[in-house]
Amino acid sequence: MMTAFDVDLALAGASDTPFWLDDPRRPAPRPSVNATVSTDLAIVGGGFTGLWSALLAKERNPQRRVVLVEANTLGWAASGRNGGFCSASLTHGYDNGKKHLPEEVDKLLELGIQNLDEIESTIERYHMDCDFERTGEIDLATKEHHVPGLKAAHAPEAGLEWVGPEELHSYLRSPVFLGGLRDRRGNAIVNPAKLVWELARVASDLGVEIYENTLVTKVSSGPWGVSLHTEQAEVRASKVILATNVFPSLVRSLRWHTVPVYDYVLVTEPLSAEQLASIGWENREGLADIGSQFHYFRLTKDQRILWGGWDAIYHFGRRMSPRFDQRPETFRTLARQFHEAFPQLGQVRFTHAWGGAIDTCSRFFPFFHRSHGGRVLSAAGFTGLGVGASRFAAQVMLDELDDCASERRDLAMVRTKPIPFPPEPIAWLGITLTTRALIRSDQRGGRRGPWLKLLDALGMGFDS
Repeated sequence: MMTAFDVDLALAGASDTPFWLDDPRRPAPRPSVNATVSTDLAIVGGGFTGLWSALLAKERNPQRRVVLVEANTLGWAASGRNGGFCSASLTHGYDNGKKHLPEEVDKLLELGIQNLDEIESTIERYHMDCDFERTGEIDLATKEHHVPGLKAAHAPEAGLEWVGPEELHSYLRSPVFLGGLRDRRGNAIVNPAKLVWELARVASDLGVEIYENTLVTKVSSGPWGVSLHTEQAEVRASKVILATNVFPSLVRSLRWHTVPVYDYVLVTEPLSAEQLASIGWENREGLADIGSQFHYFRLTKDQRILWGGWDAIYHFGRRMSPRFDQRPETFRTLARQFHEAFPQLGQVRFTHAWGGAIDTCSRFFPFFHRSHGGRVLSAAGFTGLGVGASRFAAQVMLDELDDCASERRDLAMVRTKPIPFPPEPIAWLGITLTTRALIRSDQRGGRRGPWLKLLDALGMGFDS
């Protein structure tokens, strides 16, 4: 007889360090800036966007001097603590792209696949050790009203296949999934921290100068160029890329365009061969259900299951704090839901439980901004899909700074911005109402109520 699942026992002793960063191979921090530095291109932010910008800038022009500064250590924030899904989508799903940019969504889909192909080829070319696997992904139905939309997206010629419940259960054994849409081309899984460290290694080998523990407090400009003011010294540059993502932008006018929300993740102990066999999952696809409150989950290289999602918590006033990285009530909910999805695993233990802030914008995919006379480029708004889209964003910003002709520069995605969020308390009230409305919609068979219809009409709705 199966014993009851003990949530407290499952979470007992779980580390609050993100699993990917809890690695003895984590590189020692590089020195900080301690004297004035002059450069051709300065990059602020040592996550995926900043590191891809640095690497690509040197590939385009090996003679260009590139300096990257990071306020903490490389990859310590969203780039090192995400689920490790590297998606081709640049618009947070095809339907969301069609909703906001109907005339170019197909072009963006094509560019997204190209971007993912180029990420894979770069990893191969530089022999980057980051556990990259082009596994594809399956979007899973957990309620009957999810099924018709997934079935309608069946398009084998585009690599999209509806998988019915009988076939799905033959190789992903779980009582909660009713079928799914398999995307064979559009997703990979990766160890995100190792990808950060390998991007930094390759960028350094190409001549990029990387400084850590260097907080930029202000950006100013004049006839001489742009100055990045830090607590220790100054970085002077002809051109600048700001890749600070969820953190308040150094361009104050952009701060209204994003809000931080907190996402949470669990990772199990390594599973035995018998436990893995009881689940199936031989193809190791990335998996996600499509509810309004959804889960994403995947296998790691050492055969653990990463299980995240469900709650997305916004704190009044756009507040961010390390204390928000831990949320026991969410961890308990995720642990219970994991057991419901895979009861055959019994009293599985979780070795890591963590959270952190990601940025979101009202259209749920990245936007771009030029400032300081066109010498400073910013990108933000990735909404959880930055592992792949960050490289595309780096290309866009370099195209702009280099005045390089490309189809990327002409995209409405690049030329337009999302609607900004209002000030408090309206922002908090709107986000709270939207969260509740999405949950009600899922409970009512997907029917969107008056609030969601209003947001749709205003161009702030989400449909992935």
